[in-house]
Amino acid sequence: MTWWQALIDAGAVPGAGGRGDEPEAGERADLVEGNELQAHPIPEPRIPNPVSFLNGIERWSVVAYDGVVQVVSAYIAAAVRRRDAGGVIHTTLERSRAFAIAPVDRMTPALRQALEQSAADVERVSGDLVEQPARYLEMVEATVRRARAHLERELAEQSIENLGADEWLVIDGLLSRSPTVARHPRALGVIKSHGAQFLEGRGLEQALTLPTGHRTSVFAVRGGHTRTEVYSWYLRLWPWEGNDLLYGLLRI
Repeated sequence: MTWWQALIDAGAVPGAGGRGDEPEAGERADLVEGNELQAHPIPEPRIPNPVSFLNGIERWSVVAYDGVVQVVSAYIAAAVRRRDAGGVIHTTLERSRAFAIAPVDRMTPALRQALEQSAADVERVSGDLVEQPARYLEMVEATVRRARAHLERELAEQSIENLGADEWLVIDGLLSRSPTVARHPRALGVIKSHGAQFLEGRGLEQALTLPTGHRTSVFAVRGGHTRTEVYSWYLRLWPWEGNDLLYGLLRI
């Protein structure tokens, strides 16, 4: 029996609902390659061996109500998959965490006791926003994302320590959360979402209309989530014509 079923058996009202991935915070960019943002053709790619790739997931949902208090079940996980010199892929590092999120100080004594006895891992949060459900869930979402970022940062730093002399680490997400990873000469972050704009004017137009197999000039990213300055550029994998401006566009 799950911990939230024990909570419901103790008198909580069942709930359901969840959230998804993390948006990027606003940041600014300073050009470091040339005097104007340009589109540069890239050669036929050669995928190096060995190479490691790190990615993580997050899931959470409201599973029970104690009056207006929303009790959440959350799960985060991350893993590093390494392709060796022979092209064989295997998992080298992995971690996960399943936990409850609740403002335990705002729960009734019986349901609080049921939660603490049945859930092995409880993330206690402030109850100041329980009467404002939308803002409370935003706080829950931020809590889950911080936990996932911490998990991924630990795996990235551990993976960096074990990289071979010619091996690369590719991370699905931001490098800048960890100065150790951001400063490593063979670490790349791949950003697939484009919630934040880094360029403006002609530079932004150039980035959004990149032809296939081209990259922009390199720029330095500062501010927002960034803890350490990183160099970045946009890369187009597939034609956007007939789709939309963000189709096949990555930020590296």
